[in-house]
Amino acid sequence: MAERLEAKHSAAAWLAARRIEYGETVDPAELCYQRGWTDGLPVTPPTDARVIAMLKGTNRKPGEIVGRIPPNLVECSIEKVAINAVMAGCRPEYMPVLLAAIEAALEPVFTLHGVLATTYFSGPVIIVNGPMAKRIGMNSGINALGQGNRANATIGRALNLIVRNVGGGRPGEADRATLGAPSKYTLCFAEDESDPAWQPLSVARGFAPGTSTVTLFQGHGPEAFVDQKSRTAEALTRSFAMSLVKIGHPKLVQSARAVVVLSPEHYAIYREAGWDRARIERALYEATIRPGAELVAGIDGVGEGIPASRAHELVPKFHEDGLMVVRAGGAAGLFSAILPGWLAGRNRTELQPVTKEIRL
Repeated sequence: MAERLEAKHSAAAWLAARRIEYGETVDPAELCYQRGWTDGLPVTPPTDARVIAMLKGTNRKPGEIVGRIPPNLVECSIEKVAINAVMAGCRPEYMPVLLAAIEAALEPVFTLHGVLATTYFSGPVIIVNGPMAKRIGMNSGINALGQGNRANATIGRALNLIVRNVGGGRPGEADRATLGAPSKYTLCFAEDESDPAWQPLSVARGFAPGTSTVTLFQGHGPEAFVDQKSRTAEALTRSFAMSLVKIGHPKLVQSARAVVVLSPEHYAIYREAGWDRARIERALYEATIRPGAELVAGIDGVGEGIPASRAHELVPKFHEDGLMVVRAGGAAGLFSAILPGWLAGRNRTELQPVTKEIRL
């Protein structure tokens, strides 16, 4: 009611965006489809009252410019973020997380324009750490990468709607994905930080413990990893490596990063062996190094591969910083996931994951 009254009597103090008028007989949800403002799923019509309520989820002013959204490099205000957050189905308390995600996406090394325009499958993958994830009810447990949690679903969706509605990044135009992936609707989840012995991703990326952060990764997925029989850290690592080397193509090397989403039961094997994050990531990197002779283009009649000049090398699948491990998932099931990265990851200094602190 408060927002309805503000929309009626003091909307100008909050809202500057152009208003769209429509007749009583027009369905506003259908109007959004007609105007091209949806991602293919229905959106919540952004009424004045809803947008004002969304703006109250942050201390930042409606007119503040977050940045220029590619591909058209259109200025995006806090108000425009709020409009798309309403359309995506967000709650106001999600705004700080969404704003941090946008700021991460606009860092040059995230190369948002490239992620959008690539013919590959990739889109922004959002990983949230810290107290904020619990505060807004994000899911890091059962079905964390799937449907059913409002925060997980709508924060990622809002970021993609902003690229579409503010930046003009529409499929078939600037978005040139050959096939795309369902993750281009949304892929957003929280890391499981329930084990105090585990170093959260945010801390591994340089932030103080207890800091709420958003990490953006250029990827897609998930791809299933199943190992119900390995019971040692060494065996599980070798098993993971068998799946990791297949990313993109078994003969493609140092072309993409990857995120390993470690389920509780698989993590327990590493925890019992005393392995921490750094040791797991290093062991996975080393386990995916292979003889160049197996990867040469033309071997086994397969055209893909490395030059014959590298046949005598030991060739890593990833760059040394190419793997990130996060914890998530339900307590039962010896299943983990791999989120493959964009193949442009071969340009390791120009294309990197980005982590931003969440500010109110």
